[in-house]
Amino acid sequence: MQSMIQNVYCVGRNYRLHAAELGNEVPTKPMIFMKPTHAVVPMSGGKITMPKEQGELHYEAELVIRIGRDYEPGMPMDDLIDVMALGLDFTLRDVQTVCKQKGHPWTAAKAFRNSAPITPYIAFPGVDALQDSDFVLLKNDMEVQRGNARDMIFDLKTIVEFIATHYGLGKGDIIFTGTPAGVGAAVTGDKLELYFGNERLDSCIIA
Repeated sequence: MQSMIQNVYCVGRNYRLHAAELGNEVPTKPMIFMKPTHAVVPMSGGKITMPKEQGELHYEAELVIRIGRDYEPGMPMDDLIDVMALGLDFTLRDVQTVCKQKGHPWTAAKAFRNSAPITPYIAFPGVDALQDSDFVLLKNDMEVQRGNARDMIFDLKTIVEFIATHYGLGKGDIIFTGTPAGVGAAVTGDKLELYFGNERLDSCIIA
């Protein structure tokens, strides 16, 4: 999985209710940050080791798209995106708060090893059909997050074109497209399961 990944882009605050629940302003343009490829690991139903003694760890469920060919301006999204997955953008929330207060980058809070576990890839249904299904996160068998691409502040076309213009975008890049409301703490032993529509894609256990 990692060997195919070139760059890992992430979109912050891309759902209004999520921005509101953390007391953040809604951005006027996409907020892009990055994670190293070492952050991306398969969920595989197994245990994923998280940092210890760094404050609260929060889960953030997200739609993840993979770029299947090098970007060219004007290219339709359905031709550019080859597959998708669901992922977890794990965040050390207390660390992030300190980073914000000091004006530091989010790297310590967002880019640690194993901070971006993802499900197996599934076929990308197309931009329009993507909105037909919600994605859902269950924590210990209880629904904690539900989102839909239609609720994004910046849609896939806007995100892709912004990243391509400012940072570059090519085959093998993946994009975590933002998390809906409902983020919260995860602790050792918690089981997290991701669904797209009625299809269970994968799970992991916090270790």
